[in-house]
Parts: sequence; C-alpha cells; structure tokens
Amino acid sequence: MKSVPVYDMKGKSKGKFSLDEAFFDGRINKALLHQTILIYLTNLRKGSACTKRRDEVSGGGRKPWRQKGTGRARTGSIRNPIWRGGGTIFGPKPRKFTTRLPKNVRTLALTQALNGKIKDNELVVVEKISLSEPKTKELVSFLEALKANSKPLVVIEKRDLKISRAGQNISGVTVKPFNYINAYDVLKHKKVIFSRQALENLVKLRKR
Repeated sequence: MKSVPVYDMKGKSKGKFSLDEAFFDGRINKALLHQTILIYLTNLRKGSACTKRRDEVSGGGRKPWRQKGTGRARTGSIRNPIWRGGGTIFGPKPRKFTTRLPKNVRTLALTQALNGKIKDNELVVVEKISLSEPKTKELVSFLEALKANSKPLVVIEKRDLKISRAGQNISGVTVKPFNYINAYDVLKHKKVIFSRQALENLVKLRKR
C-alpha cells in the first residue's frame, strides 16, 4: 500500500500515512484536468463588461442638419456609431459564463490532481495543524520547517480563524477546509499541506 510521510509542526517525522488505493489510484488524465481547469477559470469571469448601444447613448434627439443642400454627408443622429460619443456596434453586454461540472467529474479531477502532487512529492501530511495565536510569524515558521514557503495550499479539517488570519498576510498562501478545495486549488499551488484529519475526512467524503 502506498504511503506518504507524516510530520509535526516543527518538521519532524511522525511516521507514515497509508493512502487509500481506491481513492489515490495513481492515474492522471491530463485532458480531463485541462478541461476542468478551463471551466474553473471560465467560472471566475464576472461577465460585467457593458457598452451602450445607439439607443442607450444620451442626446441626439434631433437630426443635426437638413438632409440635402449642406454639402455634408447625410446623417440622422449624433448617436450614430461612426460619430465620436455615439453608440457601440456589437459591444459586450453583461452575460453569464458559468458552466456546471458534474459532481463525479469534479471528484475525479480533484483525485487526479492530488495523484500528481503525490507523484511529484509535493503533498505533505501534518499530524495536526494549529496555532496558539493568529500570528503570521508562527505560520511562516511552520511552513519553513516543512520547506513549503513557496505558494502552499494549507488544508485543514474545519474553519480556523487563527490559521486563516495568519495566512492572509503571506503572499501565495491559501488556507481552506478540506470540503472547499478543488482541482484548480491543488494545481495552482506548488505544495499541498494536509492535516491528517483533513485528508482522512476528504477521502471519506469523496468516496460517498
């Protein structure tokens, strides 16, 4: 059975964590992960860009000059798109980019992203992650002890304000409970640090 080393908060070895081979089967489907990440990134788009059409631009209620006899090109309104300050042709309007991923695809993508981290020795298990105070210095010492101070994802068993607040001041660090992570979170970060309980809970949750 596969296993990964377990450490304490000071980086000292505390044994091994046996991986459930039904969940961590070692398979990595790059096409699936690519498609999943594209959808996650698409869902981050706000779709709030908005331009005004000809009928939405203010002014231009009357014809600027008579149709014939002036020597100038005929025009009916200063809101014409070819005029400066006129309406926009085929400009963007608010829209939704959201695409739903089936639950089994989300689970499979997360599993395979974690398989990739295990293969690259970038998944770390810690016996218990806790801070006495919400201090950034304490969290930095913890990450340095694990040699994971470059863009890590810290996964805990439940929401902990002390750890979350300490992580807010460190660039590239993300702290999330196990039931809020996805494949995009895993692949976006260099290292993934799980508390033992968080990893056990994740396997139980995803196997349902």
